Parts: sequence; structure tokens; C-alpha cells
Amino acid sequence: MDTGVNETGELVLRTDALTKRYGDRVAVDGVSMTVRRGEVYGFLGHNGAGKTTTLRMVLGLVRPTAGRASVLGRPAGRADVTGRVGALVEGPGFYPYLSGRDNLRSLARYRHLPRAEVERVLDLVDLAGRGDDAYKGYSLGMKQRLGVAAALLGDPELVILDEPTNGLDPAGMADMRELVVSLARGGRTVLLSSHLLTEVQEICDRVGVIDHGRLLREAAVADLRGGITVRVRATPADTALAVATRMAGPDGVRTLPDGALGVGLPASAAPDLTRALVAAGVDVHEVAPSERTLEEVFFEMTTGAAAPGSASNANMKETVS
Repeated sequence: MDTGVNETGELVLRTDALTKRYGDRVAVDGVSMTVRRGEVYGFLGHNGAGKTTTLRMVLGLVRPTAGRASVLGRPAGRADVTGRVGALVEGPGFYPYLSGRDNLRSLARYRHLPRAEVERVLDLVDLAGRGDDAYKGYSLGMKQRLGVAAALLGDPELVILDEPTNGLDPAGMADMRELVVSLARGGRTVLLSSHLLTEVQEICDRVGVIDHGRLLREAAVADLRGGITVRVRATPADTALAVATRMAGPDGVRTLPDGALGVGLPASAAPDLTRALVAAGVDVHEVAPSERTLEEVFFEMTTGAAAPGSASNANMKETVS
């Protein structure tokens, strides 16, 4: 989704060869990433890939073994930076016997923020009506909303959210997506770590994919997915492959999980491709525009295989964390 970010805009966050070792184990290995002002940046990776460790270093909660991170033009973790950053990392933590409202008031007092700020963020996450309930009685989704509300206290310039829709029902997830996009459109910058690839595909401007501690790729979502191509099902398959390769080049054709061909040509080339296949004696069963999902790209990058149960035009499944 386009949030209006300027691709040449100011960098709000930058890491240079950021590295964290725990003994012989390398948790984060030379990660260099950039997040621009006003964008929603999706940070993707399997469990244990290094996402949370990277976020904790960016927040100044963990000291890097090597490399550096800068936030809002200053070294990560500096006191003059932390007040301009809001974060929800590894789930919210609150006093169980205090109400949601009183938990936020405690945080607001510590930061010398007015009570009106508490009411503002409760409204943003749709918890104003349950603000006086004890936190211990909150559902998982309500706890998650309160954690996001805490991250928004003080109207931060950079908001870092680790799995913000965890535990929310579909309506709550839609509301949270709308909130994230509205934050970016209002000039805030959002760094979003999520296992819901549908969510990332819908609301993020750019993504970074991390695996085994290394950043594999950083790109706009549309660039990563590769744009619209042409899906072909035809027999005999070897002849169809030869024709498609002749038109799209040896690197422009791939075999999809269901045996069809993904041909790297624009949709406008479908008639020419169809005529070439028929002229070669090929029986054409399907020629249609196709676009890879973010799930397919993610699994190809991190495992070298197609996403489980995926097809070129399948809806993404929520299988990554």
C-alpha cells in the first residue's frame, strides 16, 4: 500500500554491519538496513532469524558486538533519541492488577506526559471503553492493543512494532492495519515485524528479509514480488518451455509448484506468446496474468523452495514468524 513515502527521503534508521554474537553463536551477522521517514518498513524472518535481536540493538537494549545503529541521526540508545521512539517488542508487560488506563498513566507520569495523552492513545487503539478494566482480565488481543497504545505515548517519530496484530480478531487486525498506515501518512515512520505476510504485503512500502542473522534483501514490496508476469499451462511442457525461453530469455522462465510456467513477460505480451505456442504445435490450456505473492518470494529466498501449498496466484497463508 502506498503511504506516500518519498523514496529519496530522510533516513530515520540506519544500521551498518550490525553484528551480535553470543559466544560462538552469531545471532545477527553484518546487517545493514535503512528505514526512511514516513514509510512502513516490514522486517521479515523465521523464528530465530535475528529479527528481535536486531530490533533490541536498534533500541539500545542490547549492545552490538560490532557495527553500529543510528536512529534519527543519533547513536541508538541515546537519551535524546529514546523519547522520540515508541516500541512494542516481545509482547507487552504491565502491572496485572492495575487497569489499562492506570498502567498507561504510570508510564505517562514517568515521561512527564499529561493525562490527556493517555486518553488519546486509548482512543487510537479502541480501548477507551475498557480502560478501567484490570489488565489481568484483558484478552490477548486487548493486551496487544494496550502495548501498542504504550508505544504511541508521546507521539513518537519512529514506532517499532513487533507482531502488533498478535491475538487480534479479523476486525481488530483491520483496525490495526489502518492505524499503522495512518501513522505513516501523518509523517511517522513505522518499523513492523510481522509473521502475517498478507499484512506486510498490504501495508508496507519496503521490506527487509533476514535469515540466519543475515539480511538477504531489502527492497520495495512491488520490486521484490517482481511485478505482473504471464502464467502458462500448456502441453507438451518441454516445447512450451522452449518457446517461452526463446521469448523471455533463459532467466525469464520458471516452473511453478503446480507445473505451470511463470514467464517474465508483461501481460500485454500474452497474445504474442499464445500465437508463438500455437505455431509451435503446443496445446495451450491457460495463459493469464500472474503475480508472485510475498509469501512465495519469502520462501524462495529463505528455503530455496516454493511456499507450502502455494500456486502462482494463490492467496498468502499466515505461516511465517
